[in-house]
Amino acid sequence: MKNKLLPLLCLTFFILTVAVLSANAQTPEPSKFILERDAQVAQEQVGPHGGGGKTIGYSFFEGVKDYKTAFKKRTLKPGSSIGYHLQKEDEVYYIISGYGKMTMNGETFTVKPGDAILTRPGSSHSLTPESSNELTLIIVYQKK
Repeated sequence: MKNKLLPLLCLTFFILTVAVLSANAQTPEPSKFILERDAQVAQEQVGPHGGGGKTIGYSFFEGVKDYKTAFKKRTLKPGSSIGYHLQKEDEVYYIISGYGKMTMNGETFTVKPGDAILTRPGSSHSLTPESSNELTLIIVYQKK
């Protein structure tokens, strides 16, 4: 009786294993993504790096485990700025709207929508909106 049950149990186990594997193969893992909106993350803040004034900071995906890229947006209100500071890692500023003055290693130049500025480690920079306009930019860098 034992010898007759063993092949039946093996066949049953094989069929169940194939069924489970097939079900998993036919049911793809759902797409993984995270959607965050401006309104969820917006915070009124003082200009970073001692810049002063009023800004709106948007830090996206801050609470995501093992996400090593800082992806931020900032709106600099008139009279605010990102203060002059030493850069420790590569950082990109991408100007979305408004006009401003950027000082990079002591040299000042105008920035406008569509400008992308890569600041390298060891350089220093600041950013100020021109007169009465707001300046909005995206900031991206690798977190440590």
